[in-house]
Amino acid sequence: MRMTWIFLRGLTRETAHWGRFPDEFRQALPTARVISLDLPGNGQLHQLASLQSVGSVVDFCRHELASQGIKPRYYLLAMSLGAMVATEWAYRFPQDIAGCVLINTSFKVFSPFYRRLRPGNYLALLRLALLSRAPRDIENTLLRLTSHQVAGRERTLAAWVDVRIRRPVAPSNAFRQLMSAARYQARLMPPDTRLLILCSKLDKLVHAQCSLAIAHHWKSPLAVHASAGHDLPLDDADWVIEQVQRWLGESSGRCQDMSHN
Repeated sequence: MRMTWIFLRGLTRETAHWGRFPDEFRQALPTARVISLDLPGNGQLHQLASLQSVGSVVDFCRHELASQGIKPRYYLLAMSLGAMVATEWAYRFPQDIAGCVLINTSFKVFSPFYRRLRPGNYLALLRLALLSRAPRDIENTLLRLTSHQVAGRERTLAAWVDVRIRRPVAPSNAFRQLMSAARYQARLMPPDTRLLILCSKLDKLVHAQCSLAIAHHWKSPLAVHASAGHDLPLDDADWVIEQVQRWLGESSGRCQDMSHN
């Protein structure tokens, strides 16, 4: 049976930031149809104003898919802010969703602000927001904060710089997205769908404890990568795909903690 997967990125990131991951995902899951959506204010939609609530982004995504004739049910694979969108989507329209893979996200109902955005990054992010910087300097900082990639780092950096030059995210849109993520309130009870929580133990941006807290409260399956950064699909695409394949093949929903060696 063919599965439709919707990929959603995080703050100020766009579909191009997935890199080769969608193609690798398709190769590993031949029955999967993969559709990457840009959120308003990012990517092909960078000239639009970002929406100020996660719920309104859900409405936008549903309308966008309907306009393309892509009908539910969907699996959602989503990172960070995108994972908040996926969660709210599953709450509000459970009939749309077959399952959600939530990567390196956080909810204020379960985690304090200093874990949702680690304090060691406040100064670096403030400088990016307030000071005029060259595209390479900005993306180099973001890559340092979100990835532990060594091989292929310069290729990734060059691609991200090109994206920023061609489709820059306005500071006002970055602020709107940050505020919508900060305000988003997940519920104590999980959405009525299959869930898989993935996180990186060495995430410099969002503390791994945020994902552990979600998995604990929702009794959801959990996999923890021991060495990747915040951008887990970039740092270890094979591992992410392996966890998804294992999750799809499991008949039980038992919580597990599987570390990468």
